[in-house]
Amino acid sequence: MSDKEVKVVLSNKEGQLGFSFTRGGLREGAGRKAIGVTKKVSVTLPQELWDRLENDREENRLSRSEMMRLIIETYYADSH
Repeated sequence: MSDKEVKVVLSNKEGQLGFSFTRGGLREGAGRKAIGVTKKVSVTLPQELWDRLENDREENRLSRSEMMRLIIETYYADSH
């Protein structure tokens, strides 16, 4: 692959870097549609709780984001 086939580009959203190939690449409106606002958080939990979360998420074939979203949605639906 020559250096003319790939270049690093700055996306017009959130200042994220991406790779642009001679075909395809970053395009407005392409990709998975957003389901909401993205906010990155850091969570500190005991190791045994992380292990339980990871096991449950793997059994249900969920991403960490999907698992956390399910837990939070269930909490608010059940108690508030």
